[in-house]
Amino acid sequence: MDNIRFLLIVTFAMLVFMLEQAWQADYGPKPAIQTVVENINTHDDLPAGSKAIQSPVSIPVADITTAKVIKITTDVFALEINTEGGTIQNLDLLAYPVEHENTAVNKLREMFGFERPEINKTSVRIFNGEANKLFVAQSGLMTNAGSVEAANHHSIFVAPQNNYALAVGQEHLVVPLTWTDANGLTVTKTFTFERGSYEIDMAQNVKNGSQAVWTGRQYSQLLKTPETENKGGMLTSGMRAYDGAVIYTEAKKYQKIDFDDMHDDNLDIANIGGWTAMIQHYFASAWVPPADQENHFYSKELKLGQYVIGNYSPAITIDVNAEANFAAKLFAGPKIQPMMEKTAAGLELTVDYSVLTFIGKPIYWLLNQIHGLIGNWGLSIIGVTFVIKLFFFPLSHASFKSMAKMRKIQPRLKELQDRFKDDRPRFNTEMMAMYKKEKVNPLGGCLPILIQIPVFMALYWVLSETVEFRQAPFMLWIQDLSIQDPFFVLPVIMGISMKIQQSLNPAPIDPVQAKIIKMFPIVFTVFFLFFPAGLVLYWVINNTLSILQQTYITRQIENAK
Repeated sequence: MDNIRFLLIVTFAMLVFMLEQAWQADYGPKPAIQTVVENINTHDDLPAGSKAIQSPVSIPVADITTAKVIKITTDVFALEINTEGGTIQNLDLLAYPVEHENTAVNKLREMFGFERPEINKTSVRIFNGEANKLFVAQSGLMTNAGSVEAANHHSIFVAPQNNYALAVGQEHLVVPLTWTDANGLTVTKTFTFERGSYEIDMAQNVKNGSQAVWTGRQYSQLLKTPETENKGGMLTSGMRAYDGAVIYTEAKKYQKIDFDDMHDDNLDIANIGGWTAMIQHYFASAWVPPADQENHFYSKELKLGQYVIGNYSPAITIDVNAEANFAAKLFAGPKIQPMMEKTAAGLELTVDYSVLTFIGKPIYWLLNQIHGLIGNWGLSIIGVTFVIKLFFFPLSHASFKSMAKMRKIQPRLKELQDRFKDDRPRFNTEMMAMYKKEKVNPLGGCLPILIQIPVFMALYWVLSETVEFRQAPFMLWIQDLSIQDPFFVLPVIMGISMKIQQSLNPAPIDPVQAKIIKMFPIVFTVFFLFFPAGLVLYWVINNTLSILQQTYITRQIENAK
């Protein structure tokens, strides 16, 4: 029993260490990237089978040098649309600053004469036009053989004005772009922004004023240059927050298509509905085509170390002097699950709780429900801790009862060990006979550890992946539950509570194991110094409730005859 309990504790300690390493890899300092500005005029970023606009007949009326940037501001966005292709770039989320100022900590810094740190209050940038960080949302039309070529994302559009802003009281904002070629084909690309929404509706109207029938498809794609990242320690593999592409299909549901996958092979899948996306920590960008049409998903690696993932629609044929419409939706914003569920089926799965999603999603749902009542994420964590303890109360009660019995017979086990120190088989036989006589389950005390491991890991992913916890205040000096306690108060309290709980458990008979286990409160405290405050808060409350429950049970057992 002692060996099993010892191995479980060591395993749990290793998991905590791996999570701490993963946390450092996710949120630790990243190496600086120098800015390099260059023009990318290649056409290998078009969907497979499409025509690059190179022939004289397809060059737009405006020259390539006339491309300009349209600036748009809504209540949630500040972004740019480049008239070259109507590409969306430099999109900032106004409600999400890069860093959050901890007022309580800064006041203490001033009190003790320390300088206040510089805070980067600029908004989080999703799409980026810088060449070395290039991440843009592109769209266009690809034509079938024999048809007049239409506007792709290298064509130059014309906009009626250079600046747009969502006015007070205005519910939506419409930004139209127009492209016309010498053959009489006209494409009007319209972006519609809604107040309070992270969705951007895109519609392309094609008017065929040429002398021939036109047949073509709409494509929408995300082009990204992967940023250099800190790889962290060797134990971080598979535990870092995912940064890459994903797709959703009816057949295989949610699939990650990382940059290595794109390097090895091009994606080529047809599906009714679905979507393609690039996700990062806390935020996602996704092209969502109409759910009732067959969409073709593709990916490719470009020559400059960039990657493209996107989809194109079925072909539409437009007669002479007729017109037709294409549509798609772009989501670019925080990964708030209830909001994403309304945008597209399965889009909420971009909030990645790893293999413990089946535990993480109920925990998130419960946190969300409690937060809706009390409005504080820290108190929501405390509420969830109470619910989890209540749910496992019968099991933990039996476990603590078994541990209390083990603790009571500990002196007798020590006596047996001394008596049969030279006869290990006899000692094991006598020990099992004592367990049977006293009706003690030697494995019962291991259950709390087994129960807490998956819940602890699931809660780690919930707190690290759920954007609602980002910069969420609790009280006093804890003004961001997603980062470590700035004064390490909670980790120290956690270590003390772990030491108290350890004193209620039966000590291992093996003196070596006993010495190692005594070190665990210190080791765990060091690990938890770097964990998010929300996770440490959960552990403090969990330990406190366990201490109260275990103390009560232990006293009952010890006072019994």
